[in-house]
Amino acid sequence: MSVDRGRSVVPPAESVRAAPWRDRHPPRRLLAIRLQAHGDTVLTLPYLHALRRCLPRAELDFLTRAEVSDIPKQVVLFDHVFEIGGGRDEWRQVASAMALLPQLWRRRYDVVMDLQRNRVSRLVRRLIHPPAWSEFDRYSPLLAGERTRLTIEAVGLGPLRVAADLVLRQPGRGWRKLTAAGWDGTSELVVLNPAGAFPGRNWPLERYREFAERWASRRGPATFLLLGQPKIAPKARWLAESLGTRAINLVGQDTPSEALAMLRHASLVISEDSGLMHMSWVAGTPTIGLFGASRWVWARPHGNYSEAVVACRAGDGICMDGTCRAGPEPCLAALQSAPVVDLALALIERVRGQPRAIYPWDQES
Repeated sequence: MSVDRGRSVVPPAESVRAAPWRDRHPPRRLLAIRLQAHGDTVLTLPYLHALRRCLPRAELDFLTRAEVSDIPKQVVLFDHVFEIGGGRDEWRQVASAMALLPQLWRRRYDVVMDLQRNRVSRLVRRLIHPPAWSEFDRYSPLLAGERTRLTIEAVGLGPLRVAADLVLRQPGRGWRKLTAAGWDGTSELVVLNPAGAFPGRNWPLERYREFAERWASRRGPATFLLLGQPKIAPKARWLAESLGTRAINLVGQDTPSEALAMLRHASLVISEDSGLMHMSWVAGTPTIGLFGASRWVWARPHGNYSEAVVACRAGDGICMDGTCRAGPEPCLAALQSAPVVDLALALIERVRGQPRAIYPWDQES
């Protein structure tokens, strides 16, 4: 097992293509584009919130897919959230974007930040034709958040100081949902998230059960929370039955913005590479990401309150498709629960009373 804390090396500026803002007056209207899955969309929000602090009088809009618009609409950040339809079909996305284009033209954007850089987002940016723009660096071996920050700063509007300080429009939703499900509001809340999309990204369920037992024996009584999409319902049921009254199973019973609100009440999240892992560090919750056949050099959780357990024996972090290339047994299968508990206890102690900084990780830097 190795632990990575995400101290990425900043790449040269030319790795991000951009036409910087040249006017001596700050821009009036900006558009950010991100069209990917929930986790990839949510991880852009703290960086855009940092930009908002730099430009408090500007209007900041967001263009995303309808399927992932819930959280962007439920945070106090954007003046407008525009949605395109079409699901994951590129041509239907293009058709939906073209129907939306007259509204975007009327906004007369000074700056467009393409945080996606695929054919759809590039087409939209070029048709809007703003004076200043930047494009996401899709390939550098850097954290996704770092590449997001560099894309925003390449427009000439930084530097950014990024914190886990998003404001929810309905902050009480998480508390209400948890207490209605049986949480007493005082016991320590630990989220267990066996949500990796492929077998090579999965930690055995028995290890999660062992983690819960060891955690409770060392920290005292805790409530173990299961959240997320219906596709992990069988795993969640097994864990909930194994942990009995100590578990709250809300898998398939929450919206993404409700999950984000609930994560803010958790003391810790243990998660495989998934959308909920990204949501937890965005929420400011101490997060440990478990990485097997994932490109952890892109996906690991960010900030001074997170850790990544890298079980990959190949060591290069390129198993993007979820297939372990190091051998027939998935890397995460060999990871025991005891070292994860030790790491989690050390993380909780380290972040106690500290501000949750995403960038710079060190508050003194």
